[in-house]
Amino acid sequence: MKPNVIVALIVGLVLGFLGGRVVSGPGKTDGATPSANAPTAAKAAPSRRPVDPTVFKVPIDGAPVKGSPEALITLVEFSDYECPFCSRAHITVQKLQEQYGSKLRVVMKQNPLSFHPRAKPAAIAAMAAGEQGKYWEYHDKLFANQKQLDDASLEKYAQELGLDMNKWKADLANPKFQDTIQKDQALASQLGASGTPAFFINGRFLSGAQPIDNFRALIDEEMSKAEALVKEGIAASQVYAKIISKGTEKAAPKQNPAQQAAAAVRKVDVPADSPVFGPANAKVTIVEFSDFECPFCSRVTPTLTKIKENYGKDVRVVFRHQPLPFHANAKLAAEASMAAHEQGKFWEMHDKLFSNQKALDRASLEKYAQELGLNVGKFKAALDSGKFKAKVEADMAAGSAVGANGTPTFFINGREFVGAQPFESFKKLIDEEIGKADELLKSGTTPEELYGKLLAKNIAAAPAAPAPGAPAEPPVQKVDVGNAPVKGAKNAPVTIVAFSDFECPFCSRVLPTLKQIEEQYGNKVKVAFKNQPLPFHQNAKPAAAAALAAHEQGKFWEMHDKLFANQRALDRASLEKYAQELGLNMNKFKADLDSGKFNAQIDADAAEGQRLGASGTPTFFINGRTLVGAQPLEAFKRVIDEELKKAGGVVAAEAK
Repeated sequence: MKPNVIVALIVGLVLGFLGGRVVSGPGKTDGATPSANAPTAAKAAPSRRPVDPTVFKVPIDGAPVKGSPEALITLVEFSDYECPFCSRAHITVQKLQEQYGSKLRVVMKQNPLSFHPRAKPAAIAAMAAGEQGKYWEYHDKLFANQKQLDDASLEKYAQELGLDMNKWKADLANPKFQDTIQKDQALASQLGASGTPAFFINGRFLSGAQPIDNFRALIDEEMSKAEALVKEGIAASQVYAKIISKGTEKAAPKQNPAQQAAAAVRKVDVPADSPVFGPANAKVTIVEFSDFECPFCSRVTPTLTKIKENYGKDVRVVFRHQPLPFHANAKLAAEASMAAHEQGKFWEMHDKLFSNQKALDRASLEKYAQELGLNVGKFKAALDSGKFKAKVEADMAAGSAVGANGTPTFFINGREFVGAQPFESFKKLIDEEIGKADELLKSGTTPEELYGKLLAKNIAAAPAAPAPGAPAEPPVQKVDVGNAPVKGAKNAPVTIVAFSDFECPFCSRVLPTLKQIEEQYGNKVKVAFKNQPLPFHQNAKPAAAAALAAHEQGKFWEMHDKLFANQRALDRASLEKYAQELGLNMNKFKADLDSGKFNAQIDADAAEGQRLGASGTPTFFINGRTLVGAQPLEAFKRVIDEELKKAGGVVAAEAK
């Protein structure tokens, strides 16, 4: 085990006992449990978690404001019009405005999350309404109609408010709104507000759609400070400026590796052939990357047993292999566990191996197989043939791709959790994830969809603050087209590489935008397609293989369009039907699918996407610049035009 990994594990163990900071997702509180010597806010009621006393400098110039400039309390909200937690918090904020009246003003900052495709257009529509003095009326309409944020609905709300429609429509294209969103999102990242909703009450951070009493407690605490400033002679209109004048401009960096691990989120799949304990539709999925010769991995086994006992059907544990190269017997032990798995005894072998970590030679492994009553002949044959070697190596590659370079590393609904930490540390994250799962189930998510939606939610909410002095946009990366299908001129000055999934609804929504780009930019832009089938889309990988099989026969883009037009019918029979409709050689098409001919290319695409940080779909790289999600044409145009300008081309597509 690497020294820095050992340090991380030791720190993780210490923090587990002293109380560590757990980064929450949308709609959850930020669980900061201070140690006995840590400074805290004024004593809170037992049901209210302590709030960090740090005051942040949160500028409000230019943002929509509702309330008196002489209000003693300024509540700045970073929000997303498509986020269900934001709509709940909106009701809370309205109640607070009623209760506190002129003493409270509300300031709105825009933070549309990448996996909410209509959040950004809605934010722009609201700001365009604000140009005519109707921001807050439009804001209320958006939260009241969260499931109807399509273009027609946005236009309808503008009409209902009596806006000058010609002006409103013209203002939608105003680039200043895109700039406002970018600045607001950069500020949110800078302040550590990674999810929505996020609030700053006189500069103090309150995360998520918390109970109204938590807001009141913090407001009342800050009110007394503000009133004291007024008594000292500070004008009410200057109180907020005075309070934040010496505030912190950036959230403090993570204090230790264990905290960093808790903040990271990765898209981690659950292979069909991996050993699993617990139901497939559990509210929480824990994927464990482990090594049978690692002492830290054996120490966490009692904790996992306790998790299974305490959470029953709410948690499933998935075991994946990460035998470290300096553990001589770890890889063979991993293969032995899979040979036992083939005979229905993985967990029994798992326990034997961890109980006998110093005896994992071949003879000992055979002895354990015999003690478990396995068919020893079959067990030996599996080890002799290396039957499960590929499975173990696939797990190792997947672990490396998601950053599980030390053992044990866990992903709790995608949230990375490093080391043999105590039960209480696991419990914090598990309880948070169960809360999120319950909310999704109430809103209509099926148990089968749960893991995928929780992964997407956690990925989108993960902290993404840029390094000090770094630009808000991720650095430009080298993205090779390789053998990907390409549409457009070979020498086009702009290359868009799309990482996509044929079963992903957001990927299909962006197709009209890509079509517009093709029409407007012509031979100035080419598009390459790479496969990133998400693990919870069961037909996405077969569909990707079908598209590549069509590509071999010169019909990739025709198949591409058929698959996206029929996302709910991607079973094998449907794939063959589309191939037939396209006039493909059916014998060759079927043989290509049966042989798994394209699995390596699909896996390579997905691994490349992970390396580049494409953790969700669709993700685009425009001349290496990252653009995430089904964003509107204007977002693509901004980057494309900048790249054309660099290349000495025509900036505006219309000049074509």
